[in-house]
Amino acid sequence: MPALRALGIAGSAPACRCRRRQYGAGCAALGHGLKRFESQAIGLFRYQLICPALDEGLSSKQRGKLVREIAAATHTDPFGNQTRVSRETLDRWIRRYRAGGFEALVPAPRRLAARTDAQVLELAASLKRENPARTVAQVARILRTATGWTPSESTLLRHFHRLELTGLDAGEAPAVFGRFEAADPNELWVGDALHGPRVGDRKTYLFAFLDDHSRLAVGYRFGFAEDTVRLDHSIVDEKAARIAVTETARD
Repeated sequence: MPALRALGIAGSAPACRCRRRQYGAGCAALGHGLKRFESQAIGLFRYQLICPALDEGLSSKQRGKLVREIAAATHTDPFGNQTRVSRETLDRWIRRYRAGGFEALVPAPRRLAARTDAQVLELAASLKRENPARTVAQVARILRTATGWTPSESTLLRHFHRLELTGLDAGEAPAVFGRFEAADPNELWVGDALHGPRVGDRKTYLFAFLDDHSRLAVGYRFGFAEDTVRLDHSIVDEKAARIAVTETARD
């Protein structure tokens, strides 16, 4: 994922509910406490990835092979996203852990809070341009994984609107289609089902077909079920209906 390459993190963010495990009493705090909880979760995720490579009994060759295998695999981050982490990032986390222990893997909340909206919004725009099909929710989850914080989805959506990054093709106006009408009678019949009033304790359904050119109702029928049997019975005599359409179009 080029937009996150500078952060050493690449991954996909499928639509899913954010899941957090409880790590201590801090998870119940608000504001700074919540940021600290998320930081701890990120630190634990990093530790779990590099833990197998911390074995002092491994040779350099064995450790390198193990780290490459970890980098090639897909992992579930603390927020439920499927993520891959580069070899360089794993090596950096190993060095940090050896120098400062677990706390060295935890991103400081003060750094997360100090990250300006402008920086995060710029990264969000890059993620959207990189893949216009990404939803706001997916971008938000990627940001949270990469930086530990994300603006609200409504803020991201307004930002994308300002940059014209929304729409079918990231800013391109959708095609406008004019009204359509069949050129001749009986060329096209259109039908639909409508939920009707309740009769007693049962629901009713109206099936109807119209000739697209003349707008004549060529068949209709009420029924107690929305199925193909009632649909088929909505036109009793197709030949007579076609004659009626032709005569109506002549009038």
